[in-house]
Amino acid sequence: MGGVRLEAITWERLGDLLADRLLDLKPDDGSPWPRIAFDGAPAAHPGDLAHRVSEALRIRGRPSLVVGAADFLRPASLRFEYGHRDIEAYYDGWLDTGALWREVFGPLEAGGSGRVLPDLWNPLTDRATRSSYTQLPPGGVLLLHGPLLLRHWFPFDLTVHLLLSPGALRRRTPESEHWTLPAYERYEAEVNPVATVDVLVRADDPRHPAWRG
Repeated sequence: MGGVRLEAITWERLGDLLADRLLDLKPDDGSPWPRIAFDGAPAAHPGDLAHRVSEALRIRGRPSLVVGAADFLRPASLRFEYGHRDIEAYYDGWLDTGALWREVFGPLEAGGSGRVLPDLWNPLTDRATRSSYTQLPPGGVLLLHGPLLLRHWFPFDLTVHLLLSPGALRRRTPESEHWTLPAYERYEAEVNPVATVDVLVRADDPRHPAWRG
């Protein structure tokens, strides 16, 4: 990480600071809906931070919608076309980016409807969720969480990356999922989120994170 300077913080304080920052965030493209990425491997639990920020926004009177990338995976027949542990498919083909553009980002463009589908596919049942659309009012904030998000050119207005050291990532990833670890090594090398995100959270210690933002 070179000369990156991180400051110790609590999760509660981090959620409050991010919520305060989002209150004044204006998308550059004229959209009335700020779009935020909480990027990180499942072992870093980026969804927990997204929900914490959502609650802090609610207290401040700002609506938000938390969306998990895991709810926009492609069907199993496509994800596992080359086997259940194909690393190239995991890195490039599991996420249904077309559905995210169509159902989430498209409606939140300038002049969009604000009518967002909160989830599309249940990977456990391998069936469509059939959820109803959610109307996000102008000023409402999209909080999208999941792994490998920053390589898809999604129009985020603020990016947060939850970083784990290689050792912590391996320890906190179930052994049955260790085959995915090379994807995160590749992601760090190709995308370099540490250097490019707006907010970096070092999450090795789940009780005492550190951040740069």
